[in-house]
Formats: sequence, C-alpha cells, structure tokens
Amino acid sequence: QVQLVESGGGLVQPGGSLRLSCAVSGRDVSLYLMGWYRQAPEKQRELVAGFISSSSTKYAESVKGRFTISRDVVSKTVSLQMNSLTPEDTAVYYCNAQHRTIGFSYWGQGTQVTVSS
Repeated sequence: QVQLVESGGGLVQPGGSLRLSCAVSGRDVSLYLMGWYRQAPEKQRELVAGFISSSSTKYAESVKGRFTISRDVVSKTVSLQMNSLTPEDTAVYYCNAQHRTIGFSYWGQGTQVTVSS
C-alpha cells in the first residue's frame, strides 16, 4: 500500500509559478515510478510529467521547458515546479505512483491549480 498526499495548489496569475509537492509513504515505494497527471473540466486525465526510470523523465509537450519534476529520496517527496503558467494549465493535479513491473497505480486526492487574472 502506498499513500500519496499532494499540496501546493492554488490560484496564480498568468505567467506566475507554483510548486506542487507529493508526500509518499508506505511499503516498497522504491518499486514505483512517480508522476504528475492533471485533469481539466470535461477533459481526460493526462500525464504532465513523470519518471520513466530512476533517472529519466518525460513531459507532456505542452509543459516542456516550463515544468520540472523532481524527487527527494530522503524526504520521500516528489515535486512539480511549474513556471510561466497559463490559463490552459488550470486543472486538478494528481500525484501518481505506478508499479514498475505490474503497472498498478496509486493516486493522491488531487490539488486544484487555477491560473487566472
């Protein structure tokens, strides 16, 4: 069992920045690849950024160069630094932990990010 708790969402003006954090706890967390997804109203949930191996990452085309995913093994947190935000980034952001071999996923409860003037 893995528990994920997101924090850091909120309201920000276009062009601003936010940093999301995901606290990871539970058994065998090293067996999971971490990522961030988002879901905007009436849209499907999509991958924003994620680890595809211990050291490699992938990003959605729409966020490349603006978002950065990182992790801190000591504090067991995964972060998403979001810069140059636009209204199109408005969504609920979810932390995800996907098992490296069997593909099973755990999800956090989500945190709302709203980009608006």
